[in-house]
Amino acid sequence: MINYTVDSDGIATLEWDLPGRSQNVLNEQTMAAFGEAAQKALADASVKGILVASAKADFIAGGDLDMLLKATDAQAMSDNLKLWHKLFRTLETTGKPVAAALNGTTLGGGLELALACHYRVASDNPKARFGFPEVTLGLLPGAGGTQRAPRLMGIQPALLFLTEGKRIKAAEAQKQGLIHAVVPAGKEREAARAWLLEAAAKGGKTLQPWDQKGFRIPGGSVMTPGGMQTFMAGNAMLREKTQGNYPAPKHILSCVFEGMQTDIDTGLAIETRYFVNLVKSPEAKNMIRSLFFFMQEANKLARRPPDVPQQKYSKIGMLGAGMMGAGIAHAAATAGIEVVLLDTSREAAEKGKAYSARLLEKRVAKSQLSQDGAAAILARIQSSADYKDFAGCELVVEAVFEDRALKADVTRKTEAVIGADAIFASNTSTLPITGLAEASSRPANFIGLHFFSPADRMPLVEIILGRQTSPATLARAMDFVRAIGKTPIVVNDARGFYTSRVFGTYLSEGMALLQEGVAPALIDNAGRIAGMPVGPLALADEVSIELVHKIAKQTRADLGGKYIERAADQVAALMVDKLGRLGKKSGHGFYEYPADAKKHLWAGLAERFPVKAEQPSLDAVVERLILIQSIETVRCLEEGVLTSPADADVGAILGWGYPPFRGGPIGQIHTMGLPNFIAACDRLAEQCGERFRPTEGLRKKTAEGSQFFPI
Repeated sequence: MINYTVDSDGIATLEWDLPGRSQNVLNEQTMAAFGEAAQKALADASVKGILVASAKADFIAGGDLDMLLKATDAQAMSDNLKLWHKLFRTLETTGKPVAAALNGTTLGGGLELALACHYRVASDNPKARFGFPEVTLGLLPGAGGTQRAPRLMGIQPALLFLTEGKRIKAAEAQKQGLIHAVVPAGKEREAARAWLLEAAAKGGKTLQPWDQKGFRIPGGSVMTPGGMQTFMAGNAMLREKTQGNYPAPKHILSCVFEGMQTDIDTGLAIETRYFVNLVKSPEAKNMIRSLFFFMQEANKLARRPPDVPQQKYSKIGMLGAGMMGAGIAHAAATAGIEVVLLDTSREAAEKGKAYSARLLEKRVAKSQLSQDGAAAILARIQSSADYKDFAGCELVVEAVFEDRALKADVTRKTEAVIGADAIFASNTSTLPITGLAEASSRPANFIGLHFFSPADRMPLVEIILGRQTSPATLARAMDFVRAIGKTPIVVNDARGFYTSRVFGTYLSEGMALLQEGVAPALIDNAGRIAGMPVGPLALADEVSIELVHKIAKQTRADLGGKYIERAADQVAALMVDKLGRLGKKSGHGFYEYPADAKKHLWAGLAERFPVKAEQPSLDAVVERLILIQSIETVRCLEEGVLTSPADADVGAILGWGYPPFRGGPIGQIHTMGLPNFIAACDRLAEQCGERFRPTEGLRKKTAEGSQFFPI
């Protein structure tokens, strides 16, 4: 794990090289091996300096998340961290100079190890990033990051760096004081070695700034006016941003606040307590499981059919140049794929292309892209009104209005031009793919690709299989999704598929609460406090109450006597048909949208939906808004719409902003425990209706003592 060598000048190189892994990570085994090598170098009188480096393309990616996900013993975690801190402090205080040669990305525990070295030199590698991303997984840096970073950067910059989880380039890391030098790629070891020889030649003990007499925290300490203002403002901003649902950023503030008022060894002990508390928390377990392991599984196309050659895309077609079509075209062109953007007229197609032009101008203005780079991306988009231009496209994505007849017409016109093996994909959000494929002369090549708006930014694509969609078409569609940098989940055909169906329950429950006489402000505040990006009534306005109403009417027409009337249907019908309040797009919905002021709840709601004198508690409203999504997700799994709980959680978090700290709709059940979830749903079914009733499959799962996830 650690390659140990000593050269003729007495420089010991400790080179990280974890077998069987593409990246180095910190865990009990690697740290034990590194500790043994470090002690060997420190004890060898002939060793004048120690160089820490990596044999892999990157330095160290951070801590072993599999180890952290499985960790439950607080004392064992605490004991291990104390050993790590002791090792790092030994490197810092024994006196021999220690330098880190950072050849590539250095994150989390890797950066913490580097900060424990007296000198840090990074390669000018454009792909390399430096940072503490732990907060994005519900954790904090546990190997000294919350104590060393503020002592190098200053309190305010360090807090921003630690709580936002940003990954910065080498030049910025040097500017912030985390790195001493940036050198041409391949020269980092040479530069680190030169510093070690110079430091050794000076004689005396090499120490970190905080171990030297008279050390002061850059920018001032906690108890200065600036320091106190930073923490007061930071606490307020943090509460507003997280609603208290994410303990990690709060714990980071506490680590820095407490640790900067004492010596570094005490600060490290403080950090250890907060870190262990987080590792054991359900929020961290949920976020590690869903945001790392499940996301990694999805991005690696774990559900891609095997034995299908990978599809490389050079040219695709985009049917419809509205906001959705323009966004998809932009994502494809940015990924280096030629796009034929087609609409009913050349002028309409040009408007779609202009959407990309505006996005690219913004990137150029921010120095994120060169003018030539922007021009090259834009040149890949060909605006057209002629179906003949689809010739040679490997894939055509349809994003026209949600009208079956229109979709059937464009399907036939497209298939008359494209090659026999080309894929036709519909971006429909609710219409069953099998039904749409009836217009196709090759249903095996017909598939659903449900993008989310704005398609250029939203990371999820829901891939929907029709009954006749071939495995090869699925594999090739997944290749396209990965090619444009999106994350796919795979679902089977059904009304509303997965994301639209479960997302709709959040809106519907909010409207049901409104009809029952719950105060609209309580409903929407509960949604935000629950962790959702927007309250259900505000979100209904955003997606359009009219659309909610249209979908309900279409579903009722399709299902006939099987359709089950919902409170949301009555609320939406009243708002749209009788009151003409269509949502944000019309300027009038549950909210008013004045041109010269902030939006506010429509005063007329009180007349149409009188508020009862006795209101439910905040927790009761949160429970309904969250659990309705979980029980509907379970139905999707049991009906075979979803093929895995992992896809359910990834799809919810990326698709409609389900709160990551809950892990996803299935992660929420796992956190509560099946018996508790079933009991809560049975209670809600009696109080609110059968939509909350647990399935027999859930009861069977509980009786068998099984659960959705092993950890």
